[in-house]
Amino acid sequence: MPSTLLVYLHGFRSSPRSSKALKTGDAVRALSNKENTIEWYCPQLFASPKQSMGMVTNYIDQSGADSIVIIGSSLGGFYTNYLAERYACKAVALNPAVRAARELAPHVGMLTTYDTDEPFDFRPEYIDELKVLQVEKITSPERYFLIAAKGDELLDWKEMVEFYEGANQLVLDGSDHGIADYGNHLPKILEFISK
Repeated sequence: MPSTLLVYLHGFRSSPRSSKALKTGDAVRALSNKENTIEWYCPQLFASPKQSMGMVTNYIDQSGADSIVIIGSSLGGFYTNYLAERYACKAVALNPAVRAARELAPHVGMLTTYDTDEPFDFRPEYIDELKVLQVEKITSPERYFLIAAKGDELLDWKEMVEFYEGANQLVLDGSDHGIADYGNHLPKILEFISK
């Protein structure tokens, strides 16, 4: 029986309990059946990009799945590019930070997570770790699906559209960085990953 490992990567200061992660997880588990089993993997990422990618690649390498799909939001979208290039797999990027080192450099220091207010230290060396993971150009645009919101208050949607040139793209008029109307677009994501 074919099996798919679906990896969901949350954004900066977020968690597997984000509404997008929960909605995607429910939808993916509903898609899974005996003919095509889909394993859902949505880990809590570390503050360290190197540590986060070490954990995720280790999990993927040991999974034994026939195919891999990566979905990532914001910083998770940045990681998605790195993993999709490494494993030559399908990828969905949700308002991705295409240049994460540049975007996060101003945030070095003590921060808290959004849902639990748990403090964590975002260290200067993590910016260097992000630079190491930077994908300059995606190699097979047809493997990617971008959802970019023109109303994103944190990242530039035009930069996303340019970075994913040739990829499947859904550009939303309005919306926001968190993609408040995400549930409306989930069917298109499921259709893309099921092809």
